[in-house]
Amino acid sequence: MPLPQRVFQRLDDRGYQSGEALAEDLSVTRAAVWKAVEQLRELGVTLDAQTSKGYRLSPGVSALHADRIREWLPAAVRARIETLQVEWSLDSTNTKLLDALPPAAGAAAVMLAEHQWGGRGRRGRGWVAPPGGAVCLSVAWQYQDMPADLSALSLVTGLAVADALQSLGVQGVQLKWPNDLVTGRGKLGGILIEMRAEAGGPVHVVIGIGINVLLDEAARQTIAGTGNVADDLHAQQSPVPARNAVAAAILARLVLALEAFPRQGLTPLLPDWQRRDALQDREVRIENAGEITRGVARGVDAHGALLVETPGGVQRFVSGEVSVRLER
Repeated sequence: MPLPQRVFQRLDDRGYQSGEALAEDLSVTRAAVWKAVEQLRELGVTLDAQTSKGYRLSPGVSALHADRIREWLPAAVRARIETLQVEWSLDSTNTKLLDALPPAAGAAAVMLAEHQWGGRGRRGRGWVAPPGGAVCLSVAWQYQDMPADLSALSLVTGLAVADALQSLGVQGVQLKWPNDLVTGRGKLGGILIEMRAEAGGPVHVVIGIGINVLLDEAARQTIAGTGNVADDLHAQQSPVPARNAVAAAILARLVLALEAFPRQGLTPLLPDWQRRDALQDREVRIENAGEITRGVARGVDAHGALLVETPGGVQRFVSGEVSVRLER
């Protein structure tokens, strides 16, 4: 385990700790502790430091722990999780699971990371996630056959995540088709679904979920450079929910949703989508394969397609390389 991770976890849920105490506890020099703290700051971790007291994580910052996440899961869901890992730093939790063997049918493999240096959003965009400031979570699942309307899975996932956040007291989360979680302040999170499949064979699906928890100004500016205005859980609720609790709440709903998806699809969840639909009855601009369509969003159909009322009638758009923006 790298020293910055060890220092980060040692400071978790604690008051101020001196550099001397940290050095003794971790069997390293005080200079090594100082260097690790500086590395954490460079990665975007918000730390408080006082000469007479030492270091502590800023309020709301917490470390991810696989054991704590498991403890908060319902027994039935815990039994369906084949592996649950927390990594310190990697390129992408999605890539890690896509490159691994898929879990057994009906079971999930879960990967979380404190820091992603190659995290991806939809359409190739980057995803900014400083340690302690976000939940970066991916879930691998294997279907024996290609489910019908697989493009609707991002909508089902979005509903599971929004319900999980509501269970933690986070209100007002809406869903922007096909895979963004938004509030009145900006983008709270996103979903990226990737898969590997062979004709007529099993389908290895990986669902990546990123939730902004506590972003400093530098992270917000970086996100603004990608064309998004960011919101985070800290702005929505105080005290901010612990990230382990956020991860457990998401998994508790998502694992069951993945299991039910081939049987029920999106249809029974359409009223829930309508209640959270951030585009409903708003003017939108659709870019698809270089063509621009303008109209009024009229919800989604049972297959997960976006319905847009245009002067030429209602048109359907499926997710993929489609870009949707509000006109006003």
